[in-house]
Parts: sequence; structure tokens; C-alpha cells
Amino acid sequence: MIVFDLRCDQTHGFEAWFGSTAAFEAQCDAGQVMCPYCGSVEIEKAVMAPRIATKSSMARGRSITPAEAMQKLASLQTEMLKDSKWVGSSFAAKARAMADGDTAPATIHGTATPKEAIALREDGIGAVALPFPVIPPEKRN
Repeated sequence: MIVFDLRCDQTHGFEAWFGSTAAFEAQCDAGQVMCPYCGSVEIEKAVMAPRIATKSSMARGRSITPAEAMQKLASLQTEMLKDSKWVGSSFAAKARAMADGDTAPATIHGTATPKEAIALREDGIGAVALPFPVIPPEKRN
């Protein structure tokens, strides 16, 4: 289970638990996630603060340090990108072409302007921002 901080279109904030991000998105798309304050079904994830380990929780072995968390996140990004194709600034166009069925689905990464990223999200095209910058292949040593 995962807890998300959510916000409705009336700016009411609340928390809800879901089995996965996909479950959250499916329930939102079906209008099943509702603001407990006003009943709105126009819901989106709010900015969430990361859980930072305290000395007492680290002593019990329940958490890792922020530096360790960043290292694990960087490793996960590297692992995720090893089978992904760099498409540079054509990311938004290629993602849209795959969503429209014009090209075969593939795992890609690249760059998009904030306007392009918002348009993809508004059109329901799944794309996520990477936590760490990616050096394009042509600029690597």
C-alpha cells in the first residue's frame, strides 16, 4: 500500500491509500476518488515531502539516511535507463506517437519543455520526470 497526499480542484488537501500508482490513476479516471470536504472528483497528487530518517528510526533499522536514499534512487534510475532509448528533444512527439498507436511502444527517455510535459499529462499520456539529469550520449566522455 502507498499513501498519497492529494488535492482537489478547490485546493482541499487530504491523504488516501492505494495499492499502487496505477490503482490511484485508474480510480481517478473512473471518478472513484472524491474530496472528503467538497465531493469534487477532480483530484491530483499534491507535492509530497520525502520521509527523512530520524536517529531513533535508523537505530531500529527502519530507515536509511538521505544520502543512502539518493544513492539508491540514482542506481534505480541507471538500471531503468539501461534498456531505454535516448530520443533527445523529440521525446514529447515520440511519446505522443506511441500513445496514438502511430509507432510501436518502446521505452524512451529524452527532454521535454514544461509546456510539452503538461500537454502530455493533460492528454493522459504517461511520462515521468527523472529525479536526476541525464547526460545525452553525444555529450558523454
